[in-house]
Amino acid sequence: MTVTQLSAQELFRAAYDNRYTWDKSFPGYSADITFKDGDKIITGQVIVNAELKAEVLGVDDESAKKVIHGQAWEIAIHRVRRTFEETHGANTFCYGATDENGAVEILMGGKAEGDRYKVHNNIVTLVHRHIHGVVVTINTFGVHDTGEGYLSHTYDSVYHEPKTGEQRGGVSNFVDEYEKVGNYFILNRREIRTETAGQVTVQEFVFSNIKLLEPVAA
Repeated sequence: MTVTQLSAQELFRAAYDNRYTWDKSFPGYSADITFKDGDKIITGQVIVNAELKAEVLGVDDESAKKVIHGQAWEIAIHRVRRTFEETHGANTFCYGATDENGAVEILMGGKAEGDRYKVHNNIVTLVHRHIHGVVVTINTFGVHDTGEGYLSHTYDSVYHEPKTGEQRGGVSNFVDEYEKVGNYFILNRREIRTETAGQVTVQEFVFSNIKLLEPVAA
């Protein structure tokens, strides 16, 4: 019996296509936001439109507004549906090591030379990417299975200098929760615990009263 092994590209493509994304009909949404930053609590409203542009309303604190906007933008950008070719068409793929948990390393060449990923049970469990002058490393520990693809539930994130490997900032641990609104899964809570030099800071973003926007008439 001949066992046909998937190529590294095929294995990675299957996990890439297994991520949950919003379709082209996604109308955008509005939500109330409660942002807790240590002892500080700030409320306002977030709107993410059909083009996935984010807007924060009712928040006077400029630094808090910037943080909330950054989260809303990041939430939306990860739900954009792009084909594998659009994202990875200029890359090559080869197998690296398999870790003790059975996660398979995928080493990138081509445009993404130096980047690497791990895939386990059709889920990307490690992202190690050069982006905007830093290296970001994300380990995913748990996911939500939506039935239409997976969403990260618990994961961490850390940045390093590309040349020296020196860590930039602390290690952040995330917990993401989602709810289904209409046909779409939308983040309703994110907790970020960041440890820097032994000090832990906690930020929590709670999105409530989430409503899809009316589709814009063509």
